[in-house]
Amino acid sequence: MIWLFIKNRIKPQWLVIVILLISLVDMWQVNKRYLNDSMFTPPTQNQRAFEASPTDQTILSDPTLYYRVLNMATSTFNDGITPYWHKTIGGYHAAKLRRYQDLIDVHLSKEMGALHNEIIETQGDLSEVSGADFEVLNMLNTKWVIMPSQSGQTLPIENPHAFGNAWFVDNVVYVNTPDEEIDALGKVDLHTTAVVNQNDADVLKDWTISPHDSLSTIQLTDYEANKLRYQVVAKKDELAVFSEIYYPDGWQIHIDGKPAQMLRVNYTLRALPIPAGSKTVEFYFDPTSIKVTDGIAYSAILLMLLTAGGAIYFWIKRRKKLTVDS
Repeated sequence: MIWLFIKNRIKPQWLVIVILLISLVDMWQVNKRYLNDSMFTPPTQNQRAFEASPTDQTILSDPTLYYRVLNMATSTFNDGITPYWHKTIGGYHAAKLRRYQDLIDVHLSKEMGALHNEIIETQGDLSEVSGADFEVLNMLNTKWVIMPSQSGQTLPIENPHAFGNAWFVDNVVYVNTPDEEIDALGKVDLHTTAVVNQNDADVLKDWTISPHDSLSTIQLTDYEANKLRYQVVAKKDELAVFSEIYYPDGWQIHIDGKPAQMLRVNYTLRALPIPAGSKTVEFYFDPTSIKVTDGIAYSAILLMLLTAGGAIYFWIKRRKKLTVDS
């Protein structure tokens, strides 16, 4: 089409129309692969599927800013309903992070069985047990458990042993391989000890690890999917572990507005050395890949507009010339 336009075989307005039509058809075909007519259902059907149960309502009344829910009344890791209301341990995604899948296979599946038994034995009062048999679930801040009942309904069970959003540790255990790292989770007290692979230990090379000060505090104050803010009062230099999955690409970390570097601990979680004092710690997701993609998209749109504008300009110029010549 551009060649025909250059040879004055077609008018500029037709060139623009044809380019827009080609772009529309191309985008339509791609979009229909991911969103087609078979994916739409009547609104009433969707509303029935996602109605909050009495158990959901009880859990949602918890004023805590952030916690996770374990639903053992359904297929935990193939569940698309619970994540509609809660931040969950399970849920479904066709492409889970490899390390989180490892955590499910090695620890979570086993701990879920132990937790189920202890809930039955204590009739739902988990304050009667130590929580040592489900420490990995505790480090993932599993504050609520949804249990099936004999009536066919569900029951909310509160777990008082959940570690919370973040905590300070007293010491570090260094290991040499990923296998040693994940195996160590079942051998150490995860509330007081962080397991660190030697390959991730550079962040701590100039840091002295010692028992945390009991007066030091860390609290999550703002939570969004792409931004977390914590208020910290550290009576001395502390090592904080966060109940968030470690994923280095795209996450930016700042302490009082200054860049900081996190490390991976406990096979899947984030940790951050925090200097003594009152600090504001922020994690926010700002991946370079999105900026690059946006840049390419906007450049393509600009190129299309320039092409269309240039075509119109030359067409008007040619018309004026023809008018003058005549």
